[in-house]
Amino acid sequence: MQLHISPSLRHVTVVTGKGLREFIKVKVGSRRFSYQMMFYSLLFFTFLLRFVFVLSTVDTIDGDPSPCSSLACLGKRLKPKLLGRRTETGNVPEAMYQVLEQPLSEQELKGRSDIPQTLQDFMSEVKRSKSDAREFAQKLKEMVTLMEQRTRTAKIQEYLYRHVASSSIPKQLHCLALKLAHEHSINAAARLQLPEAELVPTLVDNNYFHFVLASDNILAASVVAKSLVQNSLRPHKIVLHIITDRKTYFPMQAWFSLHPLSPAIIEVKALHHFDWLSKGKVPVLEAMEKDQRVRSQFRGGSSVIVANNEENPVVVAAKLQALSPKYNSLMNHIRIHLPELFPSLNKVVFLDDDIVIQTDLSPLWDIDMDGKVNGAVETCRGEDKFVMSKKFKTYLNFSNPIIARHFDPEECAWAYGMNVFDLAAWRKTNISSF
Repeated sequence: MQLHISPSLRHVTVVTGKGLREFIKVKVGSRRFSYQMMFYSLLFFTFLLRFVFVLSTVDTIDGDPSPCSSLACLGKRLKPKLLGRRTETGNVPEAMYQVLEQPLSEQELKGRSDIPQTLQDFMSEVKRSKSDAREFAQKLKEMVTLMEQRTRTAKIQEYLYRHVASSSIPKQLHCLALKLAHEHSINAAARLQLPEAELVPTLVDNNYFHFVLASDNILAASVVAKSLVQNSLRPHKIVLHIITDRKTYFPMQAWFSLHPLSPAIIEVKALHHFDWLSKGKVPVLEAMEKDQRVRSQFRGGSSVIVANNEENPVVVAAKLQALSPKYNSLMNHIRIHLPELFPSLNKVVFLDDDIVIQTDLSPLWDIDMDGKVNGAVETCRGEDKFVMSKKFKTYLNFSNPIIARHFDPEECAWAYGMNVFDLAAWRKTNISSF
């Protein structure tokens, strides 16, 4: 770099080594002012040269193999930033990507004791061995893969134990049903008519609050009924219709005969008591019979599902849940035909047997349904992303053209623990017609 000063000190010319000229022309009226300008110019270029030196030094430290002069390096570093571009990274990240993308089988990790078990162990080993990028990536991949395998195994075990627990009948609950059945056979007080004869007209009176509970679990039904009546401000207006199956009918009747919930009105009825179910073809029964035939051809059960190491644990959980007897029980599907089961009622609240009621539910009868059939709590909006993220695509098979044509996969699903049904509006549709 060369610095030329004119004899009059009115012009200062800077010439770089590559012939690039930059002119700083200062026109002033006095020699004194020209000296000041020259001083500031020299000071500016001194700082500029230091800046160029620092940038070129950083390039050298980063390991950039391409040689460049100071000004060229300055342009190389500033140009991408001025144009809004990102500079290329070195070879280290690329090497790590190559290692991390290579498949690692479960057999390669089996029986190895040199894989770090915690992040602290991993960092200690990396610092001690002073690993390069490839070794760092390899150790990291082995540790993460091992943790992922253990997490998957633990999740599947959790889902399997949950499936076994939900599919089994606890000994105490089984014994309760047997004792109540025995009590029904020997104790006249356990065979009372529910409800009493003078209260039978209330079963079809739309001035009462009608609740429907379908369950074959005596203890669960008792909890729902007790909490419903206990928290109601007008228990004398409550009519609870309990629907159960043939084998649970006598124990259920014995329980509510021996444990009345006055002044509420309780009706216990078995499925075979409904004449409608025995007349003609019932779609839900036909679908369940078809499902049972398909299940009878499946061999292996939960052990085959769990043994698949390729499937996501969430998919495994869904398949195990599908094997639960609850989803193959008519109690879980009888709500589809509520208008036919209760032809005289205009509005009911359907309750699931796994809830506990903690407030008065009579205001539900003041809700204007505006011609809609079902009122429920949506399960697609909320802070809990696991529970409150359910949409139609979560439950329905949209590969079926009929489902894809009539439903929106992004439509919000709803909780079926408590549903308000306008049976009068339901009967005007063909939702469950056959």
